[in-house]
Amino acid sequence: MPYEEKASGAPQKIVCENREKLEVTGILEVMIFDEQSITARTSQGELTVRGSGLHVDRLSLDSGELSLTGRIGAIEYTDEERGGFFSRLFG
Repeated sequence: MPYEEKASGAPQKIVCENREKLEVTGILEVMIFDEQSITARTSQGELTVRGSGLHVDRLSLDSGELSLTGRIGAIEYTDEERGGFFSRLFG
């Protein structure tokens, strides 16, 4: 199913507890992950979580759930239609 079709009807919930635990629904794909950041494509756009010591405790793409722990410093959305560097440069 194309991203646009799946995204239009999929609600999303983000729960952050004490900046140490984060639970997110509506996850379609985890694109980048290391101890400082996690970037995922979600039903509401691209989501980046920044921090330190980040660890994925649970990831289920079937149910669209992500649970992570660590020191959470920032949670940021980016609209996907912006595209990559070259599409912004030439587009």
